[in-house]
Amino acid sequence: MSSNQPVISVRNVSKCFITYDKPHDRLKQALIPRIQRWSGKQPTTYGKEFWALRDINFDIHKGETVGIVGRNGSGKSTLLQIICGTLNPTLGKIETRGRVAALLELGSGFNPEFTGRENVYLNAAVLGLTHDEVNERFDAIAGFADIGEFLDQPVKAYSSGMAVRLAFAVQAQVDPDILVVDEALSVGDARFQAKCFERLRQLKENGTSILLVTHSSEQVVTHCSRAILLEKSKIEMIGESRQVINKYTDILFGRKSSPGTFKSLDLAELARTDAKFSVIDDDTLTFNDDAYASRIGYNPHEYRWGDGAASILDFHISANGRAFPNSIKSGEEITLYLAMKFNRLVVNPIIGFTLKTKEGVTVYGTNTYLLDCKTTEHLGLPGTSAIACLKFKNLLASGDYFISIGIASRTGEEAVPHDRRYDSIHIVVEPVDNLFGLIDLAATMEIKSVHTNV
Repeated sequence: MSSNQPVISVRNVSKCFITYDKPHDRLKQALIPRIQRWSGKQPTTYGKEFWALRDINFDIHKGETVGIVGRNGSGKSTLLQIICGTLNPTLGKIETRGRVAALLELGSGFNPEFTGRENVYLNAAVLGLTHDEVNERFDAIAGFADIGEFLDQPVKAYSSGMAVRLAFAVQAQVDPDILVVDEALSVGDARFQAKCFERLRQLKENGTSILLVTHSSEQVVTHCSRAILLEKSKIEMIGESRQVINKYTDILFGRKSSPGTFKSLDLAELARTDAKFSVIDDDTLTFNDDAYASRIGYNPHEYRWGDGAASILDFHISANGRAFPNSIKSGEEITLYLAMKFNRLVVNPIIGFTLKTKEGVTVYGTNTYLLDCKTTEHLGLPGTSAIACLKFKNLLASGDYFISIGIASRTGEEAVPHDRRYDSIHIVVEPVDNLFGLIDLAATMEIKSVHTNV
């Protein structure tokens, strides 16, 4: 197999299911159209077409870990079943190269009457391993599953967590060329999940291609180099995992318009007003209309969208009084001012803040609702302006970080985004000699000598 030849190739794949309003319509569909065709009449259709997938195209290459995300009903599980061969596409073609191992649902492929030990041999045989090969790997499988004496009990007596432990242990230890995991890891406890992701890392280094379906955005950003977003049975976006997760978040929280729509709407409304702000806090800080993009630290690759009812126009960041620092030292206090304007009525606005690593892992996030900021209750009238001031101590390890900010409000349970600027401010933390990880927990350690008489 050529190194640049994809191990999974999906071309123009669509899948249609027939749904029926009444149970007897299914029987009618099986019999009456045949009789009508035999008699030369136009056959009647008693069911309705439901297209679970429409015109899906992508390639997965050797050693890639790709996440598949989307809302419930978007077609994720159907796509995986087609890739694994348990469903046939209505249209299009899928090619896979190499051994495929799949964890599509809990206990998939297990016989509930057999013991765990018997199911290990059965499941591994389905994946193409000989009895001797299973013998060689059995201890590793049993050790990974770590279900103790239940290994010799019928699977029907297992909890969902025990079933997925054993299923994943079998699939991961056969060293597949392609591993497909559909939400199964969400069942295990934290320690088991950590062990699973370590095994996924090892498989990836050995050249295994991994398809991971999960509702956990952090898992996709952390473990996947690329991601595929499905929405309404079609591919909405394919790309770098963090960008795809941003788009997925937009869909989850009710984006009604494209990012481009916000910009044109915002400028059209702001052109009619003068939006200059100033605040005094030791020094006089001047904020200018839509000067955000000219500030040091602004990330031109930010992802911005909203309905334009409010706008974040400018920011000012300082560390221990140093304005717009090129880098920030550990322990310094960071002060972030945000200038905003309300273009339409916003009831009880919520101003939010999130800090992420360059890989997209969330380090910290909060908002005025969580912090119980009562002052926001008096904001939101059309044409009014406001300045938010956020202060926090830099306890971060050295590296690059991105700040996301936004203004939203709530209508019942639904969040209404007005201006969201993801990854819009870039900060750099200077090297810290006595710290590794993401954040300084200011831990202390004390050791006392104990003297014993011998």
